[in-house]
Amino acid sequence: MLFFFKRTKKPSSVLPCTTTAWGGWVVKLSRLLHMNAIQKSEGQTMSAARDGSPSYQQGRRVLVTGGAGFLGSHLCERLLAEGNEVLCVDNYFTGRKANIAHLLADPRFEVKRHDICFPLYVEVDDIFNLACPASPVHYQHDPVQTTKVSVVGAINMLGLAKRTGARVFQASTSEIYGDPTVHPQTEDYRGNVNTVGPRACYDEGKRCAETLFFDYRRQHRTSIKVARIFNTYGPRMHPNDGRVVSNFIVQALKGEDITLYGDGSQTRAFCYVDDLIEGFSRLMNTPDEITGPVNLGNPHEISVRELAEHVIRLTGSRSRINHRP
Repeated sequence: MLFFFKRTKKPSSVLPCTTTAWGGWVVKLSRLLHMNAIQKSEGQTMSAARDGSPSYQQGRRVLVTGGAGFLGSHLCERLLAEGNEVLCVDNYFTGRKANIAHLLADPRFEVKRHDICFPLYVEVDDIFNLACPASPVHYQHDPVQTTKVSVVGAINMLGLAKRTGARVFQASTSEIYGDPTVHPQTEDYRGNVNTVGPRACYDEGKRCAETLFFDYRRQHRTSIKVARIFNTYGPRMHPNDGRVVSNFIVQALKGEDITLYGDGSQTRAFCYVDDLIEGFSRLMNTPDEITGPVNLGNPHEISVRELAEHVIRLTGSRSRINHRP
């Protein structure tokens, strides 16, 4: 079942639309755009389709940082469904208690309010490090803290993995490629980056985190997995996160014109959240020598105009498409 919960206080305004309208639209969009996530590592492609084959090892003690967020809450659900014990850690900057409220009755699920910029002393078998605000409206609200959670947080989680012998998964991002001059980007592309711009707090923080992960691998033989996440959508998204899917839905539900820059022919690819989590699970369960980085996303692209038309049709909105230079 797909639904949307009320937001806690954030830097942006609250969306004046109904829970049912948002959730119902996400259900329809998921049916329309649902495609399998693709994992590519060193030229080898692995499908993330749910075909009944084994994925994540069961019966383990798993730490999920950022576990109350959009992706983290879905990951917690998946891990519990596979029979694991899950410790969800979140400081609730962008995560929401409502995202995990339905999991609290499970005796194998535990929640801890904690900022991973500070050390965490627990005993676990696996670590999924998802803690970091991921949309510009959130990570630019406190750019220094964004860099700290990426870098200091990575150091703390890698230190925990070193002490416990746990496998550790880093949720990296396609943003490490910067403003790419190559399309599509492969994992060996070094990027076209800006170290001093307003988005650098997120992009460079994630790049540094990847460096730390691979140095821990080389220096301490830590078992690591690194995934670079591309555009993902689904239930529990923030409606005002500044991303194109959210923007179009918000504008349509409010009856406002949907804004397109240029003729709308530019293309985007959107991965449904369940497929992305499947990719997480399969990557984490690969042999130790497979470390990544691995691009995770949907290889099927649609134009921005086509997306806007789908949104208007599925929401039954009277919104019009407004082209701007």
